Amino acid sequence: MENNQDYKINRYFFLAVIIVFGAVLLWSLMEFFTAFLAAVMFYVLSKPLIYWLGKQWNWKRNKAAILVIILSFFIILLPIGIFATMIYSKVIQVAAKPDEIIKPIKHFGDIIQQRFGVNIISVESLAKIQSFGTQIVSTVLNGSFNFFTTISMMYFFLYFMIVNAGRLEAALILYLPFKRNKMALFGDELKAQTFSNAVGVPLICVMHGLLAFLAYFIAGVSDAGFWAVVTGFASVIPLVGTGLIWLPTSIYLLAQGHTWQGIFVIVWGLLVIGTSDNVIRFVLAKRMADVHPIVTVLGVIIGLRSFGITGLIFGPLIISYFLILLKIYYVEYQKPETDRKRTLLPSYLQFKPSNTKRKQD
Repeated sequence: MENNQDYKINRYFFLAVIIVFGAVLLWSLMEFFTAFLAAVMFYVLSKPLIYWLGKQWNWKRNKAAILVIILSFFIILLPIGIFATMIYSKVIQVAAKPDEIIKPIKHFGDIIQQRFGVNIISVESLAKIQSFGTQIVSTVLNGSFNFFTTISMMYFFLYFMIVNAGRLEAALILYLPFKRNKMALFGDELKAQTFSNAVGVPLICVMHGLLAFLAYFIAGVSDAGFWAVVTGFASVIPLVGTGLIWLPTSIYLLAQGHTWQGIFVIVWGLLVIGTSDNVIRFVLAKRMADVHPIVTVLGVIIGLRSFGITGLIFGPLIISYFLILLKIYYVEYQKPETDRKRTLLPSYLQFKPSNTKRKQD
């Protein structure tokens, strides 16, 4: 019979081999990681519908999987496809005629310099803007070629996840080294974070984009639809958000002599677009998790670099999943409940049990 020391050595050696093999497999299948993450997201969001169809209508899992795929296509992927087509056509236009973007920026700088004597846009700045625009164009064009493959693999993963719904959770509970109640917490946090990042954030972007389009259309801004989409994307950036787009737009209108249009965009941005963010978040507060702004910013940066435009959702989602695992590991192995007077974690990393009350000092 092997002693305890040999058992630990064999255990850690075997664990190291598993980690190495897992890393090799992850590296080999990295190109399908976006599809897998998207499938997990749709699976988590569609689970209530799957179980409801099975309980109320006795639907088989393969039939429910086909329905989820059809619904996700028309409700989510079709609008995204239309939006991607619009952005793609704009990118092609910019790639063919980059001067159409550079000239208005240069004209705006000339107006500010003539009226106020301040040179805000130099030749070096224009060169950097053109270089940055070229990188964005290249990224969009390269990502568009992989879009169809990613969608196909995503539906492939999603179909078998739904068909085997319940078995995946049972396997995770069996193989992961955590207690069952901690896995239940993991499931609740997973649903909340997925809803917040995959539904709440895009919904906020869409609402801001629609409100911005209305303001730009009334003010007579050229390419109002395109700039409204850009404004919607800017809403994911904390603190400044949509102001990165509508504020320079209003200044540009004022510099061109369109006084009431510029003032209208400023007032609309402050009162309507700014207020709508708080209203939407308040409406979704019961279903949305409290995502820290740092998670959003870092997630967007990492996501755009790793996944392209879909990284706006997947980047924060990955960081949120990592924090969930970190919380479970901390509660399971570090035993923070033994020292309640000393708080080692910020509020967004702490579990808050509903049945127990913290003792007051």
